[in-house]
Amino acid sequence: MKYYNISFAGAGRLADVLCRELFMRGHNIDKIVTSTKVRGPDLAESCNAVWSSKMVFPESTQIIFVAVSDRNISRVLKRLKCHPRTIVAHTSGSTGIDVFPSDLVRTGVFYPLQTFSHGRKLNFCNLPVFIESKSPEVSDVLGDIARSLTAEVCFSDSLERRMLHLAAVFAGNFTNHMLTLGNHLSVKAGFSFEEIKPLVTEVFMKALENGPVASQTGPALRNDKNTLRKHLELLSFDPDLQKIYIDISRSIYDYHTRLND
Repeated sequence: MKYYNISFAGAGRLADVLCRELFMRGHNIDKIVTSTKVRGPDLAESCNAVWSSKMVFPESTQIIFVAVSDRNISRVLKRLKCHPRTIVAHTSGSTGIDVFPSDLVRTGVFYPLQTFSHGRKLNFCNLPVFIESKSPEVSDVLGDIARSLTAEVCFSDSLERRMLHLAAVFAGNFTNHMLTLGNHLSVKAGFSFEEIKPLVTEVFMKALENGPVASQTGPALRNDKNTLRKHLELLSFDPDLQKIYIDISRSIYDYHTRLND
């Protein structure tokens, strides 16, 4: 396995987890650059790296991962100074490869499809990493780094990656919000999230084993109008929740009706 000298622009959730994992796998972390001292110095210290607020990277750095929020990627790339041979790759799912300024020649995308949180240990073994570059050489290097983390290394273009990111928002962010609302209603009933945990666990296990389409159940699928009406009456205290219930129920029914046509 080949090891690389890697630096990071950013120290957010993705940068924190990815940087620590790369360091643990044997790569050298050169430098962590953040605009403030929030998290950056601590991350640098944990990986024997140097921290700085200046977007200037040493010649020793072979790859720079730009792991910042999507709205800041373009601004950071314009300020970034590095050796012409250094590879610069952003880690965004929804940002295309055309975001790089012309003075950065060796560029690419390194997108791990996962949700990241500070302090939460992830298993990278089967975590898919999606790579894009206009340079076969850069693709090979980014592929090497990805394979040092996981067996699931994929190559995709910007449009494919954007669609995957959208799928992740539906499957991850939206699903978590449904759990948040379920927790809210459980508390309103005088219980806690603990009471619905076995249900949530079975729903996810079944969807992973049998596929989500085959695993769908509930009154919306059956078009059980009596139960749907009762649920809407229970939600009369919150018109926003009523609208979500109506829209999701209609989506479930329409989707599965089209499948069976």
